[in-house]
Amino acid sequence: MNIDSIAKSVLTPPVGMNGNIRKEMAAEAAAAARPAPMDITGGFGASLSRSVEMLDQMQLTSDKAIEQLAAGENLDIHDVMIATQETDIAFRLALAMRDKLVEAYQEVMRMAV
Repeated sequence: MNIDSIAKSVLTPPVGMNGNIRKEMAAEAAAAARPAPMDITGGFGASLSRSVEMLDQMQLTSDKAIEQLAAGENLDIHDVMIATQETDIAFRLALAMRDKLVEAYQEVMRMAV
């Protein structure tokens, strides 16, 4: 027997019928990589408030990283740019959601009762 074949058989997870175990392991790994869902208790207003607070925190963190980089602190410019882009994307998403909410409100107000 070859050592490579032994190592491969030991390191390869067992396969159930139709490869279900590997699919389940991949699904579990993907689920572990997802962020935890937001707590939606308190209704829409509370959820919206938490989202705005998270956006504000992202903005403050991004601003602080930019200030530290400009002050000459030892930061990786790559990390600063990623934080800045993440904040920009989150802000654009918030603006798009606001626009859709305003549009929906205007549509409801145009309805004949």
